[in-house]
Amino acid sequence: MCTCHSELFSKRRLAFLEAVAKSGEDAICVFPAAPVFTRNNDVEHEYRQDSDLFYLTGFAEPGSVLVMDAKTKQSTYFVRPRDKDREIWDGPRFGVDGVKEHFGASEAFTIDKLAEELPKLLAGHRRLYYRLGVSRPMDDKVLEALDRTRARGRLGVTWPVEIVDPGTILHEMRLFKGGEDIEAMRKAADITAKAHLAAMGRTKPGMHEYQVEALLLETFRAHGSERPAYGSIVGSGTNATILHYRANNRKMGDGELLLIDAGCEYDYYAADVTRTFPVSGTFSKEQEAIYDLVLEAQEAGIAKSVKGSSLEQVHGACVDVITRGLVRLGLLQGEPEQLIKDEAYKPFFMHKTSHWLGMDVHDVGSYHTGGKARPLEPGMVLTVEPGIYIGAEYDKVPAEWRGIGVRIEDDILVTAGEPDNLTRAIPKTVDDLKRAHAAA
Repeated sequence: MCTCHSELFSKRRLAFLEAVAKSGEDAICVFPAAPVFTRNNDVEHEYRQDSDLFYLTGFAEPGSVLVMDAKTKQSTYFVRPRDKDREIWDGPRFGVDGVKEHFGASEAFTIDKLAEELPKLLAGHRRLYYRLGVSRPMDDKVLEALDRTRARGRLGVTWPVEIVDPGTILHEMRLFKGGEDIEAMRKAADITAKAHLAAMGRTKPGMHEYQVEALLLETFRAHGSERPAYGSIVGSGTNATILHYRANNRKMGDGELLLIDAGCEYDYYAADVTRTFPVSGTFSKEQEAIYDLVLEAQEAGIAKSVKGSSLEQVHGACVDVITRGLVRLGLLQGEPEQLIKDEAYKPFFMHKTSHWLGMDVHDVGSYHTGGKARPLEPGMVLTVEPGIYIGAEYDKVPAEWRGIGVRIEDDILVTAGEPDNLTRAIPKTVDDLKRAHAAA
């Protein structure tokens, strides 16, 4: 439970409410905590707070709701009550007094008072900022409160007549990273680099994929990461051609490639990195040719990750390099320009190159503005992750090329000048990969 950076969270709430107030309508804003999910029987999944609520408060407890008034700038928290018996089992709670002292609550109630107090808070406002469709049980509570407020209309009470997704404002705020955000992302990148380097140095034929996954997770936690940012992909051999492979249970053999897509989360900010390297430390001729082509494409994509460019242009740069390279290697036939137009590269490179990165590994923020690809601006962070995947049964290429999967991914901060590669410390040239493997 984070009480640090309280001034930062207060500034974020104020900035959000000021943006809401510009709408010209009196508005009330409701942000619920992430629900708790049962894993099996009475065992719960590890809890992680909703990113929007944490961004505004730093409050990590479940069973809570934040209500903010855009006119008065008041924040009302609904939280779990202090409970000595439950805290013995589940850990300490801040309770009503704690959120007032540590989290900037103007007023606070226990969560069981939500049905009683929320209609009062909605009264007098014409617009409600609340994200419908995420949690049906919470939707029902909010809509019931809205109905109870509306029922008091004969007494002169006004109620919200519009419901607006707060992401239209908040997610634009989250898209642009400030100094504290970038500091956390650099730390996540640094820890992730240590994990990938450890994997490169200790992987060898005869190990299982899950042993490498365990090494990654151990390194994340040993250096202060709260959790992985997503389920790690550790795919060897033909498993590297499966984009979201997750079984991680295969025994790795000599002469195979290992694709690792793994990143940690630090202070609620994610890293997202992919590296591909030979299990034995040595590429075959075909593996190295594919690897060098993907690396060339990635470098072209990173070079395009500048102010005024777009994710479509980043992708286009990677597609151009990969298509021309596949023709050069004899895996595609024809004129590159026509092959690109016909999307003939897609059996090899079937996904987009980039996504936003931040508190969520596939972070929030619009990808288009005015019906066009959004121009990149300083403060945005994106991934650049081209790949080539040739399935073991893809019989349109000679057998020696089949079963090769390569993806290379870095996290790029857009600046006013050159792209800032947050994950540059992780080896990715063929020579650097050989040195990292030999360093064991």
